[in-house]
Amino acid sequence: MTKQFPEGFLWGGATAANQFEGGWKEGGKGISVSDVALFTDPKSLKELTDVHGLCDITDEMIDQALATDDEVYYPKRHASDFYHHWKEDIKLLGEMGFKVYRLSIAWSRIFPNGDELVPNEAGLKFYDDIFDECAKYGIEPLVTMSHYEPPLEFARKYNGWYDRRAIDFFVRYVDVITRRYKNKVKYWLTFNEIDSIIRHPFMTGGLIESRFKPEEFEEVCFQAMHHQFVASALATKVTHDNIPDAKVGCMLTKLTYYPYTCKPEDVLEAQQRMRSIYCFSDTQVHGEYPAYLLSMYKNKGFNINMTEEDLRIMKEYPVDFISFSYYSSSCVAKDDTGLNKTAGNTVTAIKNPHIPSSDWGWQIDPIGLRVSLVDLYDRYRKPLFIVENGLGAKDELIDGKVHDDYRIDYLKQHCQAMYEAIHEDGVELMGYTTWGCIDLVSNSTNQMSKRYGFVYVDVDDYGNGSYKRYKKDSFDWYKQVIATNGASILED
Repeated sequence: MTKQFPEGFLWGGATAANQFEGGWKEGGKGISVSDVALFTDPKSLKELTDVHGLCDITDEMIDQALATDDEVYYPKRHASDFYHHWKEDIKLLGEMGFKVYRLSIAWSRIFPNGDELVPNEAGLKFYDDIFDECAKYGIEPLVTMSHYEPPLEFARKYNGWYDRRAIDFFVRYVDVITRRYKNKVKYWLTFNEIDSIIRHPFMTGGLIESRFKPEEFEEVCFQAMHHQFVASALATKVTHDNIPDAKVGCMLTKLTYYPYTCKPEDVLEAQQRMRSIYCFSDTQVHGEYPAYLLSMYKNKGFNINMTEEDLRIMKEYPVDFISFSYYSSSCVAKDDTGLNKTAGNTVTAIKNPHIPSSDWGWQIDPIGLRVSLVDLYDRYRKPLFIVENGLGAKDELIDGKVHDDYRIDYLKQHCQAMYEAIHEDGVELMGYTTWGCIDLVSNSTNQMSKRYGFVYVDVDDYGNGSYKRYKKDSFDWYKQVIATNGASILED
């Protein structure tokens, strides 16, 4: 009997508007927080792991960014220029046989400042064209409503998600896009990596940290997060009202932590660290705050303003499925003095001596993906969707070719782990979208040289290049995986 993934499994890839789209001032688009994100070129592990420093920004830095149209030091402004290459790019995805394409709608392309009453028709038409082109190739769009691109004016004028009015602004936006695309998009995600507001509050929540007292800023982040929870629940309601057969999911950064040793203190530290991630999906799946998070608020003296109506809304409109990103695992210890550190997805962690690392220090652990799938499914008993997974690497284009066997090896091992979780562990997995299926600007450092795609985009870290697309070796490999529904990588 041939081994295959379940019938109807959604194979595909993922991008995000802020890292891929470009066209930052075209078609009536407003400036977003990503358009003022500076390029960095980390030269050391210390610089690479300065996650907070890479993601924070001040009013002064914003003013400097707004004073220039520079696209070299603000590379998300041009990104991969999908805005002008969308037909070509979607054709490539169709050639690979994609069943699903995860992308995001740029909020600032629909409501340039976030608070308008009337949407930007040119922005709406742009995504109409995208979804129509996907339909030509039988590709289901999986749309993230907010993926690290709150409108900049929303951040400057209202302090982003800290202001309760953000809920109404967002719900208006969701109502517009779900009405407009009700016959074109069935799968939706509310907030990308909603937990990331604690780690990079500006690009997730539009929070300008320098405006707040340092001792109060953590509480500010959790207050903003509460407003996102209410908005997510209302977005779920509105989407179901407008599209009765829609599926709406949450999206979590799946940071998988192992205790560095079997010392009870390290095991407890790993458990506590996992709770600090699960609290976000616990709230969106169960529709209420977990007791341990409320205890944390109490113990820290946080006063999170939440109404009875907020809590009713959250309880009444939980998500339909859980999606997540998974790239690597990490180790933790109660006392990490003297232990080697390495980078991860928006975190710095203790290096695991038993597994290899990527060029950027992220540790490669396909078994950790199976562990993650089992943990999430046992915890929630709802369908799961892996919406980001991949290897960021320094690809080399030689004579129009990229030989990326290292990427194929990484993806093959992770797909095999997925199959084992489904077949051996009974996990219900809807689909799999690899991250950056066409090369895009890396989020943490805003580099183009950290590439993930099956398609090479000819542009370097400084915006130099033709933007021409080239198929990598992994392109044909993934095409075969999809065509055989995984059988090509599961043969004995």
